Amino acid sequence: MTKKIEAFIREEKLDDVKKALYDIGIVGMNVVEVHGHGRQGGVTLTWRTSTYKVDMLPRFQLNIVLSDHNVEKTVETIRKAAYTGQSGDGVIFIYPVEDVIRIRTGERGRQALTYEGDIDERRAATGKDKK
Repeated sequence: MTKKIEAFIREEKLDDVKKALYDIGIVGMNVVEVHGHGRQGGVTLTWRTSTYKVDMLPRFQLNIVLSDHNVEKTVETIRKAAYTGQSGDGVIFIYPVEDVIRIRTGERGRQALTYEGDIDERRAATGKDKK
């Protein structure tokens, strides 16, 4: 079974998160620029003599599809790399994925998710793979 991780993070943390994910072997991901807000409801800005509220803050959405056994390590890596300790650090969602099909090759499931040097290949090389 596979999962999809969808993480919303601060703009300034994108490079930190990408580097941390590459370091653990996550080589396939999509990143989308989005705008929104969570519990904090946005921010209030003051400029010269006026104050205004910005309620749709810029964020990045990361989408990663991976094997079940890599989810917790990946989530913890994102959480640590995206953390500032301030309101608005982001949120991570985890969804089940029914199937994955690589268009070019027709590969399905785990084979469609495998990349050279990825987290599963590293896991197999260390003998921790439970196929």
